Amino acid sequence: MKFDIVTIFPGMVGAGLAEGVVGRGVERGVLDVRIHDLRDFTSDRHRSVDDVPYGGGPGMVMKPEPLVRAVETIRATRGTPDTVVLTSPQGLPFTQGEAVRLSGLGHIVLLCGRYEGIDERLRSLVPCEELSIGDYVLSGGELAALVIVDAVSRLVPGVVGDSRSVEEDSFSRGLLDHPHYTRPAEVSGQKVPDVLLSGHHEEVRRWRRKMAIQRTLERRPDLLDTVELDDEQRALLDEVRKEGKRES
Repeated sequence: MKFDIVTIFPGMVGAGLAEGVVGRGVERGVLDVRIHDLRDFTSDRHRSVDDVPYGGGPGMVMKPEPLVRAVETIRATRGTPDTVVLTSPQGLPFTQGEAVRLSGLGHIVLLCGRYEGIDERLRSLVPCEELSIGDYVLSGGELAALVIVDAVSRLVPGVVGDSRSVEEDSFSRGLLDHPHYTRPAEVSGQKVPDVLLSGHHEEVRRWRRKMAIQRTLERRPDLLDTVELDDEQRALLDEVRKEGKRES
């Protein structure tokens, strides 16, 4: 799978991609990630990527021409991408479902916004989709691009060694993940739940499903309004709710 990331801070993006699953995916040849310095696509001696906003106001606005040239160069040298993504607080929320959708593509270009925003004409000159990683403001789109690349890459076969860890992640099945424990069995008086030490695989499986339901109900009850639960999960949800009422 190919990613092309256009940014004014290539070092920042490169450092974020060098380690972890993305770095290993690149080493294995499963991922092909290229970083492009937006200033290489400017036409003035100052390598300007921004200018003052028409109508006045604070801050600077990113010029459309360098971004257009960057995408055109990528098309000419790397092939036509399946989609161009603009990281933007005005975009659609980036969810696990969006990550799954993008992981089915073969080539994604990400444009990292900066300053007060990007000249509106870019959206007509380069058809793109806009994605937001949350309702907050970052200094630029580089961190958002790293989040998108990481979330999408781990869904690409061969990037994560054990595919089961991907399948059981939070949100992968619409719920939060169950609690995890490792050795030692006791830390400062806090013990691992007995069921995990029992060796009874069926009880462990059921406990994990129940804890995922309970954690979702406690922390993100909104997810339960949209997820499709199977018969066992519905029974576990009823069980968790009854236990909650007894405790209260």
